[in-house]
Amino acid sequence: MAENTLLTRDYHQLRLALQNHQEVTLIDVREEVQFASGHPLFAVNISLSKLDLEILNRIPRLTTPVTVYDNGEGLAQEAVARLREIGYLDVALLAGGLSGWSEAGGELFSDVNAPSKAFGELVEKRAETPSLSAEEVNALRQAGSSVVVLDARRFDEYQTQSIPGSISVPAGELVLRSRDLAPSPETAIVVVSADRTRGIIGAQSLIDSGLPNPVYTLRDGILGWTLAGLKLTSDQSHRYGEVSDTAHLHAARHARTLADKAGVQRATLEELSGWLQQDKHTVYLFDVRDEAEYQQGHLPAARHVPGGQLIQETDQYASVRGAWIVLIDNDGVRANISASWLAQMGWQAFVLDGLSVADFNATGGWSPRVPPQPTLPEVEPTELATLLVDGEIQVLDFTTSANYANAHIPGAAWIQRSALTTGGDAVLPDSPRYVVTCGSSLLARYSIPKLEQLTGKPVLALKGGNTAWKAAGLPVECGETHLLLPRVDRYPRPYEGKDIPPATLQAYLDWERGLITQLDRDGTHGFRVVK
Repeated sequence: MAENTLLTRDYHQLRLALQNHQEVTLIDVREEVQFASGHPLFAVNISLSKLDLEILNRIPRLTTPVTVYDNGEGLAQEAVARLREIGYLDVALLAGGLSGWSEAGGELFSDVNAPSKAFGELVEKRAETPSLSAEEVNALRQAGSSVVVLDARRFDEYQTQSIPGSISVPAGELVLRSRDLAPSPETAIVVVSADRTRGIIGAQSLIDSGLPNPVYTLRDGILGWTLAGLKLTSDQSHRYGEVSDTAHLHAARHARTLADKAGVQRATLEELSGWLQQDKHTVYLFDVRDEAEYQQGHLPAARHVPGGQLIQETDQYASVRGAWIVLIDNDGVRANISASWLAQMGWQAFVLDGLSVADFNATGGWSPRVPPQPTLPEVEPTELATLLVDGEIQVLDFTTSANYANAHIPGAAWIQRSALTTGGDAVLPDSPRYVVTCGSSLLARYSIPKLEQLTGKPVLALKGGNTAWKAAGLPVECGETHLLLPRVDRYPRPYEGKDIPPATLQAYLDWERGLITQLDRDGTHGFRVVK
């Protein structure tokens, strides 16, 4: 489908819409590695490969104006066609693609979660968030000073590598939990994140919430600790405990004050019900408590997103800039704190008030929405094992490259949906038949029509996917044994690996600090920092 036959929107239209706080959805349909190489500030990465699995949850309103782009790979046109098939009514291409954006004067941001990271840098600058270097924190600990180190990352990140003796308190839990973790008001609290953002936001949250303790962020986080040559450990399990009544009362009072000061609005369950049925505004409903609490009972329509991760990765959860975000908790702290930051990031943020225990009547995990799938032919894991022995079939695995390398069906080839487009990079192995799979086979199933069109061969889905194969006790192999294209599905964060050259770590930190200058050049962010 040629670009000139499709509706287009250009840089100037989108920039004006952002500045006027209108709803804007700008989707980069390339893989994450390509997205991280450069994109507009409020572009969101929903790769063509994962479009069917993610789109209805990230862009829930079918009448939302959606603009799609790539950088000349031929993915955007196919994404537009698929979005229209799903039911989106206002879909356009970005005029000129990514090149058109930059040639018109648009700023390009590298890496991922750029809006949140840039906001964190702005907070540190304007609020003058106090920090300590890794050497200073280590010296305090060595001297026996009263100091606690609170790790604001997800628990799984904390367990991978963390500062010895630190306590896992994800950023959204800090205001609620920290008073009970400091032995006295004189105890210094140091908030740690992987790099800078969550440490800055976490420390400033504690300061703004009236905590009497001296509070600091660990300057440059785990990266700074590493660059200082200090030891990290793995598999720690120090976590926060129950909240005392006194700590809860203090936290709730200050959290409400902060939310009001930031301009957070209040909503009732009745109002929310009406919003979810209208078609004028995109509305996201997030439960920001921890996962165990959510699974024990939540509002049926609410998605679980811990507050700290929501602030850190807002673009991944609320992918329509200008949408309304409604937050829920059952303590009057976590939703208010998270909403106060969202409001400062330029979002229309609400906290749902007046909930009763009876309202939290859904249990278990969150069920994402996906487009309907036609009934497709399937093969059982044991039947597939027999076919593989006979050499009559080729397995194509559409899972993430990390999952594939960790364990996959012997002989399976790894591929992505984007490689099946015109001009795609993958050369499919010849076979009389194909079987597609992924973790559950859900994502892989959406590729069957395209595969049949490209190959002219029958294509089956593995019933239950790789999970069912493993549950049946069938063999797996590990490693990058048969990659049909480069591993571009996930951008490797510099703070996630080990033995990374110091120059690479320092370059990443320098990039974060430089985001404020980019914000000034871009001119669309709408951020403010309430003091």
